[in-house]
Amino acid sequence: MRVPTAVITAGSLIGGWQLARRTGIRPLGGAVLAAGGVLAGREWARRTGPATTGALAATYIAAFGLSHPLAKRIGSWPAVLTVSALTAAASYAAADRRVPR
Repeated sequence: MRVPTAVITAGSLIGGWQLARRTGIRPLGGAVLAAGGVLAGREWARRTGPATTGALAATYIAAFGLSHPLAKRIGSWPAVLTVSALTAAASYAAADRRVPR
């Protein structure tokens, strides 16, 4: 059974942030983020073409970057939940709801 990439992306964004926040070790959170990106990226590559994989990877990276300035405006939890939900929605729409190639 394959885990949907929407779950991987949202889980790694939220989990990485929480791990970094609770331990105070930001690189540890980055490792979770990177692992989630690699896992999701491998599935995107299997399920979609190179252009879609690239677009989803860019969305995932941009979500991480966007969460920082967004947190200054709306708070940490709302920012992380927002970018996680958007990334999960993009992953679902572009890769998860399709039948694997």
